[in-house]
Amino acid sequence: MKTFEDLELVNYCYPDCAPLLNIMRLPKTDAFELARQLAMLHPETTAFYRFADFDNYYALREIQDNYLYERFLQLGGTPEEKHPLSFVIEGSEYLREWFGNGIETRILLKDIEPCHISFTVGDSGAEFKKNGNVELLTVDELHRRIDEQGGDFDGFLHSTGKHYIEVQLWSDKYIVRGDNLCFT
Repeated sequence: MKTFEDLELVNYCYPDCAPLLNIMRLPKTDAFELARQLAMLHPETTAFYRFADFDNYYALREIQDNYLYERFLQLGGTPEEKHPLSFVIEGSEYLREWFGNGIETRILLKDIEPCHISFTVGDSGAEFKKNGNVELLTVDELHRRIDEQGGDFDGFLHSTGKHYIEVQLWSDKYIVRGDNLCFT
């Protein structure tokens, strides 16, 4: 059983892309052009199906990210970016396959300052689309909930009924960039 301090954050990226970028950070016209290109280049992939209808995806994602940003501020977070990078805690076979068994980037949770990170139980986008809101958790709240399960992350995750715990990283200072670019 891993302790809270040993938990890893995992980001998945399609094999021919570079990890740890967010399409919402591009100027709008650039984001639309890139989404069109990625959807055309990868029509068979689950990871890019959402870009085929980028008008709707972009509008929803813009509202969702703003909601998460404002909620994070209310909880005492100090985001350095308007749009977070997405990870999951301890990985997810579901997402690994969704991103074509591609590139995985791992960061230890303990290496991230609590003021730069938030969590949602399950996919924040799906939850926001379904309910118009998302329960955002701080490091302290997540730690408390895991402690309620005897300190066992796997037990906590199982109790949620979800595939994963999503992580929103609101600062790029923990990221090292490569040469190839791809956006999620």
